[in-house]
Amino acid sequence: MATVTAPALRATLPGVLKHRAVRKLLLLALVAAILAPLAHARWHSGTWPAALTVDLTDPLTHVSDWIIDNRDSHPLFLYFFGHISNGVVLSVRAVYLFLLAAGWAGVTALAAFVAWRTAGGRLALGTAAAFLTCGLLGMWVPTMQTLALMVVAVLASVAVGAVLGLAAGLSDRMDRALRPVLDTMQVLPAFAYLLPVVLVFGIGVPAAVLATVVYAAPPMARLTSLGLRGADKEVLEAVESLGATARQRLLTARIPLARRELLLGLNQTIMMALSMAVIASVIGGGGLGDRVYQALASVDVGAALAAGIPIVLLAVVLDRVTAAAGRGTEPAHGRPTTYALLAAAVALAVAVRLAGRLDWPDAWTVAVAGPVNRVVDWMTDHLYSGVPVIGGTADWAGRFTTWVLDPVRDGLQGLPWWSVLLLVAALAWLIGTWRTALTAVLAMAAIGVLGVWEPSMDTLSQVLAAVAVTLVLGFATGVAAARDDRVERLLRPVLDVFQTMPQFVYLIPVVALFGVGRAPAVAAAVVYALPAVVRITTQGLRQVDPAALESARSLGATGGQQLRQVQLPLARPALLLALNQGVVLVLAVVIIGGLVGGGALGYDAVFGLAQGDLATGLVAGAAIVCLGLMLDRVTQPADRRAKKGA
Repeated sequence: MATVTAPALRATLPGVLKHRAVRKLLLLALVAAILAPLAHARWHSGTWPAALTVDLTDPLTHVSDWIIDNRDSHPLFLYFFGHISNGVVLSVRAVYLFLLAAGWAGVTALAAFVAWRTAGGRLALGTAAAFLTCGLLGMWVPTMQTLALMVVAVLASVAVGAVLGLAAGLSDRMDRALRPVLDTMQVLPAFAYLLPVVLVFGIGVPAAVLATVVYAAPPMARLTSLGLRGADKEVLEAVESLGATARQRLLTARIPLARRELLLGLNQTIMMALSMAVIASVIGGGGLGDRVYQALASVDVGAALAAGIPIVLLAVVLDRVTAAAGRGTEPAHGRPTTYALLAAAVALAVAVRLAGRLDWPDAWTVAVAGPVNRVVDWMTDHLYSGVPVIGGTADWAGRFTTWVLDPVRDGLQGLPWWSVLLLVAALAWLIGTWRTALTAVLAMAAIGVLGVWEPSMDTLSQVLAAVAVTLVLGFATGVAAARDDRVERLLRPVLDVFQTMPQFVYLIPVVALFGVGRAPAVAAAVVYALPAVVRITTQGLRQVDPAALESARSLGATGGQQLRQVQLPLARPALLLALNQGVVLVLAVVIIGGLVGGGALGYDAVFGLAQGDLATGLVAGAAIVCLGLMLDRVTQPADRRAKKGA
């Protein structure tokens, strides 16, 4: 008996039904026609049913009380968490004392030597200038405190990430098990897990380091797994044919072949750890982050900038050094030259120590707070309101809130909850598979079960508005940078500053220009997410096959036609990745927006930390994770997630 295959069955369908998307749309319309009347009859009010809500307040409060009551007596805290805390404190103190013993001249010389050994003289000069600038701004001691904290946090993050990545790279089962764990670690807002960390370790350096590890370890784990899985199979087969054991194959083939991914993981871990500097200061991290946070409390833009610039400089220097190491393009240096420069750096450090000049001289500092505050005051006085024709920034914020944020929020909150689930399922299924749709729907349903449906819709409206603005600006800027090398060179330092400057630093001028409310929260999210979208868009357009562009030019296509008909279609995977990263980064600033009137889930997470309310903070954080999971599934096709291992 003959069987009918799927391709043969599709061939018998009418022309329009041969398209998979059309068949999905018809099926979705049929399902909606059946389910919508039933759901409306059962839940006509449209609000999330109280019977489907789970109250976690009592269980989480009991957990919080138990931790507080047993923190000083239970063996788990005395002999496990206590040893971890002591180890972190001793490690940070040892690094900090070493930096102080080396003195400002020794640290600068040693940092320049490492940069020279990795990438050459130009980066060495830039590194020396960066460290000297930290001293000129009067931030040498806080910079050393932050550097000591980051050294320990990065080493711990790399160790944890490498172990997890090793397990995921060598075992498919571990890879599947660790994937949701890493997703949660990366998307869960830092403010949400600061409170549990503080409950266990108390306010201080251990809590700051461990909170940083939770945030910074996932990139190392993902890239380690990616590098091990992407090793050349022919090389591995050749090593195996020589009789090498599994351990020998790992040490002599897999890890060396994954060198670039491992160093890229180190690079990303460093950048993410530094981005936690200010948030870690909230729970006793100290250093530059503490200076920025104090400036935020007193609305002192100049002081915040003076402390934020060293964080940017550290991030840029470490980014360039690790990126050069990852490319494997370190210049060839003779051993005599290397030894001579190393000896010179050590001799300089010893000479400064013997001269008793370890501390940065007070006479060599430059006060930037006053001039910066005067500029901000001028901008506030002249741009906030009353600008002819275009109106002031306060008018823009008000109009954006009235014309965009309010309608989107009211629309989402006005929709019946079941219609939102149907819409999410439809979008996820159209772009992916039924598993994608199921995951997205379960994530949204979990928000309702947690009892935070209304504030989640408010947060979702802000995220959608911020992502829309970010994509419009990011794609336009990325296209300009991809088509003109000069534009890209001019944008690179600007994007570096935007990407590494702590959100708290530019939060102050944003509030000064736009006031307090949801609009400044959206503006801060756009500033934070824009650099990644611009970089990914630029890279995707530049990686389009030159032969395709040449072919289009030979057929007489104009520059605009080449962009629309060749570059954008071929760069579609990169553009989708830019969309995904824009969503993730905007969500990362939701909590920060809660500090400036953004309200919704961001406010709940901040309130939970401030009041020691574990239930409120964790529930809000879990809802943000669910929103991130849903948006990831809706914005990323199934083939893209398979490539990135999601």
